[in-house]
Amino acid sequence: MFQQDLRAVGDSLALSALCALIPLAVLFLLLGGLKVRAWIAGLVSLGVALVVAVVLFGMPAGQGIAAAIDGGLFGFFPILWIVVNAVWIYNLTVSSGHFDVLRRSFEKVSPDQRIQAIIIAFCFGALLEALAGFGTPVAISVVMLMSLGFHPVKAAVVALVANTAPVAFGALAIPIVTLAPIAAGVSDDPRLSDANALGTLGSMVGRQTPILALVVPLILVFIVDGRRGVRQTWVPALLSGFVFAVAQFVTANYISVQLTDIVAALLAAGSLVLLVRVWQPAEVLTADRAEQESGDRATTRRTPSSAAGGAGTATMTGSGSDAARPSADDKREVLRAYAPYLVIIVIFSITNIPAVVDFLAEKPFTYLVDFPGLDIVNSAGDPVVTQFKLNWLPAAGSLLVIAGLITMLILKVNPARALKTYVATYVELRSAIITVMAVLALAYVMNLSGQTASLGAWLAGTGAAFAIISPILGWIGVAVTGSDTSSNSLFGALQVQAAAKAGLDPVLMAAANSSGGVLGKMVSPQNLAIAAAAVGMSGREGEIFRKVIGWSLLLLVLMCIIVGLQSTGVLGWMVP
Repeated sequence: MFQQDLRAVGDSLALSALCALIPLAVLFLLLGGLKVRAWIAGLVSLGVALVVAVVLFGMPAGQGIAAAIDGGLFGFFPILWIVVNAVWIYNLTVSSGHFDVLRRSFEKVSPDQRIQAIIIAFCFGALLEALAGFGTPVAISVVMLMSLGFHPVKAAVVALVANTAPVAFGALAIPIVTLAPIAAGVSDDPRLSDANALGTLGSMVGRQTPILALVVPLILVFIVDGRRGVRQTWVPALLSGFVFAVAQFVTANYISVQLTDIVAALLAAGSLVLLVRVWQPAEVLTADRAEQESGDRATTRRTPSSAAGGAGTATMTGSGSDAARPSADDKREVLRAYAPYLVIIVIFSITNIPAVVDFLAEKPFTYLVDFPGLDIVNSAGDPVVTQFKLNWLPAAGSLLVIAGLITMLILKVNPARALKTYVATYVELRSAIITVMAVLALAYVMNLSGQTASLGAWLAGTGAAFAIISPILGWIGVAVTGSDTSSNSLFGALQVQAAAKAGLDPVLMAAANSSGGVLGKMVSPQNLAIAAAAVGMSGREGEIFRKVIGWSLLLLVLMCIIVGLQSTGVLGWMVP
């Protein structure tokens, strides 16, 4: 048996906490400073975490390795199992040509670039985030905006800023799915029990990020057209933001955490479609007019080629008016283009019916296995739960496989082509797979060895001020790793433990890590690289960074204020 010791190094909490920072410091240095590839940085940092756990925190080497394997397996199932199958479905729409049909249906909504920015970057980007995440929304939104005549840098900035409010519920809420068992493992709060943690944390995040959704569309129209854009298109901006925010809140709290962004994105897009049928801005900002006003000439535009953020090039010259004129599509083909998303909604709605949930939670569909090689108690002597949940059928990724098979039939993709696409999806995501598994393994080693608990106890010394620090930790985690999932893995347990020691609500602090983290996505090196590559500006990420950092910090300040007030009597009623 191994007992965690918060003062393992020199019988000092501060010294132990500083030593626990070593693996994170190595990860951040490799990613942010030396710009080492994410999968390499993850593996190196995992090795450092194991050394710190064994040498400094006294964890038996066998248990340290078992902890890493446990975390790596959790990284693949259920996390990557969701991501891979979600991207596969998206790739099926690309392979069958129905992604282009979907794009043209968006183009028909309005010729105004400000409205196009909202519906493509905010609404459709949120849908892509809901299904795939990991940079896909930015890559696809950028190339769609450029195909409509947006200036490359402006397209990149719009796509990056839009990719905020939906991130916490991205890839079928995988950041929260990841956070839930981590929080449950270090808390005795009944709201964070194994059975309740996902719903509770989803509800709390659903009471924070909708506030961001209210303002993001207004920021987008300001980026596209300055004060004039806000003055002339505040109606669609506020409408889409309000509908998205309400839908996100209602779905996360009362329907399904996994479906949150899908429902919010579709309803927000639907509200815009209905609005523009009866309302148009006083002046329409077309691609021609935007180009004339900015003094730009011919631009190089690119079209999407893969869900992982790759883009193939296609050079077009002129004003962009031809590109903005959608071709006619058969209504049945348009319906088929939307069908995969509708199928996903139906399947997840059925499997979230309480009776169905209870049925699928039992054998032979779900197994709880005590992970071998791990026998750990915390510093108080209480056993640390180390069960692995194998819910092979009700897992979100498995449901996506079913949705993918139905999608094959709807889009008329033959089995051989679908299988080829599935294999290609794994190849496409190979680096992301290694990265996520390495980061989760790192998080499990830190959590089970007591490193995270030492850090949490040390930070708890800030008292009530930790409520302000909490979102900043999440922001740092995402800014460096590029993933809200990774940030929750690294800091989720720390947030809960620090909250308990500081007398703050652990649910609020855990959720704040995810909600604050979404604002670091636009400045993460990975997302900046994806956006720069999509607009043909590889190597000039700094130019894009300078245009988004201000928005990132401004929204982070807003989130810190929200969380700070939620930790007091002013907005404390918002905590479930």
